[in-house]
Amino acid sequence: MNSKLAGKNILVTAGAQGIGEAITRHLIDSGANVAIHYFSSADTANRLIDYATEKGLKAVAIKGDLTDEADANAVVEQAATALGGLNILINNAGSLVARRSLNDMDSAFWHKVMDINLTSMMFVTQAAAPYLAKHANSSIVNLASLAGRKGGHAGSLAYSVSKGAILTLTRALSAELGPQGTRVNAVAPGLILGTSFHNTHTTKESADQTIAGIPIQRPGNANDVARAVTYLASEYDGFITGATLDINGGVYNM
Repeated sequence: MNSKLAGKNILVTAGAQGIGEAITRHLIDSGANVAIHYFSSADTANRLIDYATEKGLKAVAIKGDLTDEADANAVVEQAATALGGLNILINNAGSLVARRSLNDMDSAFWHKVMDINLTSMMFVTQAAAPYLAKHANSSIVNLASLAGRKGGHAGSLAYSVSKGAILTLTRALSAELGPQGTRVNAVAPGLILGTSFHNTHTTKESADQTIAGIPIQRPGNANDVARAVTYLASEYDGFITGATLDINGGVYNM
């Protein structure tokens, strides 16, 4: 158990799928109370509630479309009410949606990707910030991507741009929310296999090619990301803010 997280109240967006599920489990194992936002993964969310309850922790599952401002506000409000406040926010929700090149891009698709990955994060953070400010030390961890660093693979133009914007959003929020005692950091995962994201959007040939260029010669997994997120969340009273932790096996570093 991570003693710094014991008893803390945490909202995890898209916390019942892929990397989000792994993050939620790690936070529960660290003794945190969790609000699990989901859009379509109700069964997994309910299993996570049972997992937390068995450990004597508070947990609630909240459905919502975070691209809708009213829904995003409601998710945050319900989370804070159910848990009795918020100490930490994990902004995990996001999607590639589909692979489209510049020539195939249209405004509707562009805005959809931006709304899912970036605008929703702004909505949730804006709603959560006043709750986080009620605590002397609080923390936000945003999920970015290696694609935001490198530009991504073919067909990920909109996704890569949105994830690159999250890197900047993280730095800007760290400066704006620092005076209220809220630290803001991000993680940028590389190839993380075993999730619906890469199962849907990454071919075996592409994955094998990427793995061949990774110095430690293996892909990442959801637990690799969850451990890093848990660390940044647990350092809620620390000195790290405005930073992005790269999780890619050494294929790219800054």
